[in-house]
Amino acid sequence: MDVGEFLGLEATHNPHRWYLPVAPGLATLGRFLFGGAGLGAAILALERTTGRPLVWATAQYLSYAMIDEIMDLDVTIPAAGRHTAQARVVGRVGDREILTVNAALGQRDLDDTGQWTVMPEVPGPNECEVRESTGGLGTSIMSRIESRLAVGHQWDRLNGDPAPGGRAAMWVRLRDVEPSAASLAVLGDYVPWGISQAFGSWTRSNSLDNTLRVVRVVPTEWVLLDVRIQAVHNGFGHGDVYQWSEDGTLMGIASQSAIVREVSEPTPGRLPPWMEKELKGVRGVTP
Repeated sequence: MDVGEFLGLEATHNPHRWYLPVAPGLATLGRFLFGGAGLGAAILALERTTGRPLVWATAQYLSYAMIDEIMDLDVTIPAAGRHTAQARVVGRVGDREILTVNAALGQRDLDDTGQWTVMPEVPGPNECEVRESTGGLGTSIMSRIESRLAVGHQWDRLNGDPAPGGRAAMWVRLRDVEPSAASLAVLGDYVPWGISQAFGSWTRSNSLDNTLRVVRVVPTEWVLLDVRIQAVHNGFGHGDVYQWSEDGTLMGIASQSAIVREVSEPTPGRLPPWMEKELKGVRGVTP
């Protein structure tokens, strides 16, 4: 499946304007557009408008696009050279600005290449426990992302033990979706999860931004998300998500800052109270 089909991005008669219906399968349990899906749609709009592959993109999240709303994505290309284009996307619902994405796209011929960062040694996806992120997931985007814990704890098994060095990892895949810059954007939005693992406790947080730097996209069924939390201070958390193919190729590096709204002690065997509340609002889901 093409990632455009997964996201549901649609073209218009204007080659610089695209639109994204916010379906339940792109939303969080809170019924708003998942940040990674918003960045992924913007990246796809940029690549299709410029005809060039993404180098990096950074999204600033300004408001929420809710289920059943339609987000317009307008692409502007202020500078385009022989090999590189600098561009941006503004996503709006009506007159409400949802996100702004700045990006660079292009490629250059260079024989020299290298990878110095090393993939962590973790069990393969078939050897890891299925990550039961929120029990039942209804039709949220999490129901479309399969994940398996490589380093870390299930939500209902957090017990106050912080992840060593603030690092956790999971294998993830979008079923039947070919890897691309846009799919890496969808899979890079996991710093809030990593903050909970770093504390070893339930945390409630949401992203302010999301940056993706693309290194090399290669065919792979599973992607290892190597989540590295740098710090939490003054109510904000900061971290990176290194994205590895199964053969150890570094495909991309995502980074985020997040508002940390609450850190509370877990009760092993239970989900966080705010998660249970959200689950009760999802039809057919029992926490």
